[in-house]
Amino acid sequence: MFEYQKSHRFFAQFADGLAELAGGELEKLGASAVRPVYRGAYFTADAQALYRINYRARLVSRVLAPLISFDCHSSRYLYKTLRQLDWGSILRPGRTFAVTANVSDSRVRHSQYAARVVKDAAVDHLREKTGSRPDVDPKTPDVWLHLHLHRNRAVLHLDTSGGSLHRRGYRVRSVEAPMMETLAAAILEMSGWDGSRPLADPMCGSGTLVAEALMKAARIPAGYLRRRFGLENLPDFDRGLWKRVREKADRGIRPPERGLLWGGDISAGNLEIARGNCALLPHADRIEWWHGDFRSLKEGLPHRVIVCNPPYGRRLAGEDPKRLIRDFGDFLKQRCTGSTAFVYVGDRELLKNVGLRPRWKRVLRNGPLDGRLARYDLY
Repeated sequence: MFEYQKSHRFFAQFADGLAELAGGELEKLGASAVRPVYRGAYFTADAQALYRINYRARLVSRVLAPLISFDCHSSRYLYKTLRQLDWGSILRPGRTFAVTANVSDSRVRHSQYAARVVKDAAVDHLREKTGSRPDVDPKTPDVWLHLHLHRNRAVLHLDTSGGSLHRRGYRVRSVEAPMMETLAAAILEMSGWDGSRPLADPMCGSGTLVAEALMKAARIPAGYLRRRFGLENLPDFDRGLWKRVREKADRGIRPPERGLLWGGDISAGNLEIARGNCALLPHADRIEWWHGDFRSLKEGLPHRVIVCNPPYGRRLAGEDPKRLIRDFGDFLKQRCTGSTAFVYVGDRELLKNVGLRPRWKRVLRNGPLDGRLARYDLY
């Protein structure tokens, strides 16, 4: 038996700063004994809860199942131990695989080298047992394996998500510096938006915030459009249970009220991309779209929840980011009476140009960007 089969313990990865929200989401979906650590949490789950988390979690980026853990002081011992693993129950004929590794404070010093040792152990084992070897696909493998080696303690995981869960499947086209889907979902959670008030994004870009709002309001599972999940490679995978979990979640999908969701952008190209991406989701026809500069919205956006990630860098097409943020702050102050705005910026210094005192600011990372989310209550 593999380690996860004995302990029923797994590890969920999520962005820094989301421990409380993501931990709560895990518990809501059936996890127990949730123990947050840096950028993730250990938790206990049965098969049904594991499947439910992979299919419905909006804040989790991936779920790892530990296959084996052991003390490891050399690459030779790493190879010897993993060569004895029951690789045939994971890497079946015709399946491709890839290995990533994270190494720190250990005698094996290099992550790429450690990953290659894992790959060699699997390939040599299967070649000896079956006479053939599985192919390596570093981009879209059937099986993702992750080695964590810290202070000479090795843990080999199978990625039950099959790649990052932020890839929902609806963003087929994108703009410069797109927001990760899990980050957009986190912004909506931090806003407290529950679908009872209209929501607007006046600088929607490729539509990620609007799409995540639609999924939340319509109860569309986060994995609704994903074609493959890594959990299908687990040796104890229950296809019937997996089907029932997905069907139950899909039966909860419902159309949101008309007028609830609104997206706008100054760029006609961006708006076309946003509409096309959202069109892949159920009930996308309920979204209202508007082409134009928010500064030309004479009626403003009063009495609603406003969420946005103002463009910066190459997305600005020559406009001064400080001026844009300053103008947006004036727009909020003068034409958004009774609204609550949640503004996310990749460069936290830009918030100084809003010209409004935020009720709070929170750290939210978007890949390498040390971003901030600020809340503004507009009276």
